[in-house]
Amino acid sequence: MSTEATTGASVFGAVHLGYIVIETNRFTDWRRFGTDAIGMHHDALSHDLMRFRLDDQECRFLLRRGPAEDVVATGWHIDDHTAFEQIEARIRAHGVPLLVGTDEEAALRGVERLLRFPGPKGITQEIYTTPVTSSEPLRMLASGFVTGDSGMGHIALTSTKPTQIRGYFDTVFDARLTDYIDETISGVKLKIRFLRVNERHHSVAVATTRGLPIDPIPTRVQHLNIQAASLDDVAQSYQRVHELGFDMALSVGQHTNDRELSYYARTPSGFEWEVGWNPIVVDETTWEPTTHQGISVWGHLPVGQTIVDKLNQFRVGARSLARSENTVPALSGAGIADD
Repeated sequence: MSTEATTGASVFGAVHLGYIVIETNRFTDWRRFGTDAIGMHHDALSHDLMRFRLDDQECRFLLRRGPAEDVVATGWHIDDHTAFEQIEARIRAHGVPLLVGTDEEAALRGVERLLRFPGPKGITQEIYTTPVTSSEPLRMLASGFVTGDSGMGHIALTSTKPTQIRGYFDTVFDARLTDYIDETISGVKLKIRFLRVNERHHSVAVATTRGLPIDPIPTRVQHLNIQAASLDDVAQSYQRVHELGFDMALSVGQHTNDRELSYYARTPSGFEWEVGWNPIVVDETTWEPTTHQGISVWGHLPVGQTIVDKLNQFRVGARSLARSENTVPALSGAGIADD
């Protein structure tokens, strides 16, 4: 039987970024960063586990103790059992192993059940249908965050194999190309692809260097994004990040493609955390992918970066040439080349 016969119709629009799992040993710093700086709700589960909430869903970020200092899994909320089973069938049809999450793992993530399977750059992908909601009132400095039909934000990756990553998310979730950005940073030419799985402008961004294929970022993710409910929330959290002494990566600015106003802080684990406001919502009836020159209309300037920082970044990139990048070939295939 062909793959198409087992996978059903498109699942685009039924997929939403639901939670993220981070492994870290820096629990004290992460608690201060998440609650006192960014303004999220915090729940301490044990010495080795804590969660952040953005809304009534029990878990949006699960932090577990461990050495990775990185994102180790992303959870995708699937609207219904039909779409869930279509995705499961696709993965099985391509011969990729699926594991059923234990009851304990599901409870920690605030979901009723989950399936997990390999993802690009060693980030496990997890899917679930039913989130568990909490009746406990939110205790957070922010007035709120935007989740809902768009999911809770996005992840951004750097890759030496961007066409394979695009192929992966197309195979699994019917992801659509929203647009591109061409940018030059410190003399390095970048091409960034933005992929959407619902009305949010993008749930996955994939950046690559043009010419010499290097990965200048040592972590699996370059940044995470969450969407603040108000412009005041962005401004106030930006001020708190500064006042509490956390590193700021990029100052407040506005992106060229999704028009989101945002800033980028550096997390205790080293990757960046973008807090944004008011990105555009894609109209599927009229949208056509385009290429934008530069990531920002204004702002997003590096904060406190020295020539030593830049040299270290190039050293990391050079080392990546000897590092194998797993794109899960069974699901990414030959990939999807740029138009």
